[in-house]
Amino acid sequence: MEIKDKTIGGIVAEDFRTAAVFKKYGIDFCCKGNRSIEEVCAVKKKNPEDIYADLERVTQNATQNIDFKTWDLDLLSDYIEKTHHRYVEEKTIYLLQFLDKLRRVKGDRYPELIEVHELFKQSAEDLGAHMKKEELVLFPFIRNMVEAKRRGVELPKAHFGAVENPIEMMKHEHENEGDRFEKIAQLLNQYIPPADACNTHQVTYKMLQEFEENLHTHIHLENNILFPKAIELQKELQN
Repeated sequence: MEIKDKTIGGIVAEDFRTAAVFKKYGIDFCCKGNRSIEEVCAVKKKNPEDIYADLERVTQNATQNIDFKTWDLDLLSDYIEKTHHRYVEEKTIYLLQFLDKLRRVKGDRYPELIEVHELFKQSAEDLGAHMKKEELVLFPFIRNMVEAKRRGVELPKAHFGAVENPIEMMKHEHENEGDRFEKIAQLLNQYIPPADACNTHQVTYKMLQEFEENLHTHIHLENNILFPKAIELQKELQN
């Protein structure tokens, strides 16, 4: 299949090195990864040929990268939980402290810090609940499907029916977070701190940018690899 016929999420799923190209052009490859390059460029007024050229340069690089598409789904869900879920839990503690300090000390001069604090506080709460639903409901079911296939036994029925049901809920929540961080990035001038920013101010911006990048990777692994394969596996087991 030609790259022009693939979705952006599909391109990144095949070669994660391409994520850097889409980030360069401000293109969402996770929450809104179901669009083609041509579709996005028409909206963003960008030249698709520039993106195709950058993608070719990146994919010709011989650097070895992890091919998550080849992983078993139980291993991938474990990786997401132990890598990305733990990252969110650890970083939100520090970011909430830093943002609260900036809000109190500099909120009068930089009112955007007050709004960002509220946005991130809500994000931390929503992500915490979101990850628990994955850890307690969706991921265990995915692991059970993998085990059922390995052992050749019948898969027990889930109370939520088709796995698409919780997956659609997770994808909707992913999109909400993507929109929220797009707003945060806009408020913070794409994480470029003011010229007179103190160390805490600068570090907070860098941490927020890193948090968003990690979240994009996290969502990509689920939306574009884990979730579609889980849906396929359930259909395979039911047949």
